[in-house]
Amino acid sequence: MSATHDTVSHALARVARVHRAAAGQLLRSLGLHPGQELLMMQLWDHGPQPQAQLIERLGLDASTVTRMVQRLEQAGFVRRRRSDTDRRAVLVEATAAAQALQEQVVQAWRELEELTLRGLDDSERAGLAELLSRVEGNLGRLG
Repeated sequence: MSATHDTVSHALARVARVHRAAAGQLLRSLGLHPGQELLMMQLWDHGPQPQAQLIERLGLDASTVTRMVQRLEQAGFVRRRRSDTDRRAVLVEATAAAQALQEQVVQAWRELEELTLRGLDDSERAGLAELLSRVEGNLGRLG
């Protein structure tokens, strides 16, 4: 493997780590951990949904989403209940407390986006988004 590939892979790992840390810092005051806001955004955007659908939409393994839902439930942000139409399915829904957080989470996400892209012009931002999308596609082919 060439040094360029090593450098890019290490850079991606470092960026992912500091991005997650920055997200954590912004979300901590809201009572959320990084990744939990993505689950909450799914619920805010699509309403109550089966836990299996959240697993699929988030692209995470079942045990990770189960732990995330349990922690959000303990914090009072989601509740789980059996589906009225499919008793085997567990629906996850946002609580009133979570609904009250929505705008603050959106604002934290905007702040993270601006912090992440600070100093990049519109063309660079678009180019970065395109490149990251392609990299994601490349890596997604492994699974």
